[in-house]
Amino acid sequence: MTLELHQIIDIKNKDSLFRNDVGHAINTYIGKTSDIAYSLFTVKSKSLFWVRYTSQVGKDIVEKYTVLNGELAVEYEGRKFVVNAGECIDASEYSQLLSFYVEDEMDILIEMTTEIYDENFNDTEVIQRDAKEIEKVDGYTYLHSARIKDYSIELWKRLGQPVERSGMLRWGAYFHDIGKLAVPLEILNKEEKLTADEWEIMKAHTTKGAEMIRNHEIEWLRDSAFIIEQHHERYDGKGYPFGLKGDEISIEASIVSVVDSFDAMTTDRVYRRALTIEQAVEELGNGRGTQFHPHVVDEFIKLLQEKQFKW
Repeated sequence: MTLELHQIIDIKNKDSLFRNDVGHAINTYIGKTSDIAYSLFTVKSKSLFWVRYTSQVGKDIVEKYTVLNGELAVEYEGRKFVVNAGECIDASEYSQLLSFYVEDEMDILIEMTTEIYDENFNDTEVIQRDAKEIEKVDGYTYLHSARIKDYSIELWKRLGQPVERSGMLRWGAYFHDIGKLAVPLEILNKEEKLTADEWEIMKAHTTKGAEMIRNHEIEWLRDSAFIIEQHHERYDGKGYPFGLKGDEISIEASIVSVVDSFDAMTTDRVYRRALTIEQAVEELGNGRGTQFHPHVVDEFIKLLQEKQFKW
């Protein structure tokens, strides 16, 4: 199967039943041969996403990304390079996470082993369905969750954590607040201070969210439930729901805790105005070793500094 660029753009401009809106991009299914599936990945401006090669013992999995227009900035193990229009990245040549940074909207042609593509496409449809349910209830939580996912993965890479667990972090971070679907809107959006009873209901979003994910129809997503359950634990043991402390808290949940707190502080909420980034960084430092894992918060602040506090 071969496709000319004008054919791909024509597909892009047609309404299709075979599309996934994955937040930062739209994935449009094109077609497949017996072995390879093809899709058009239209990535929105100011986006980042990651690729981890899908390897399976005894199988040669095809996974290629061809840039159709614009420039794609790529980072791999600290090395940065640019992929130009017409050039291709073969994911099988990279054993660690590939990070893609998109400045202006662009199109990427994906070629992937049919079996793997079908599984990924179907799972993404289910995940996006759940994300849209969150958006219906709380638009802030939906956007907040996408930001938490992005910066959690960036921090995971910086901390040198194993690539094999990055997918678990990605979805644990993305769905860290899914339990808020079980919180009444009058509590979720209350401007005044919560009563003691209301606060107990709010805190239960950690355990309820973990329960939702542990019973999710996508089996591999269930493994990330512990992140959702632990993301409000504190390093000093004064968090909830279990009062875990220090290294009893997973590194994944420690990452989400720091990033979640920073994003909450730097965005407007119904009950208060946003802090400046400088004020939020100061608050993170104040919570070092009490609310936050000291090494995780140190590295996150360094990451923000290196990115010139562009959040």
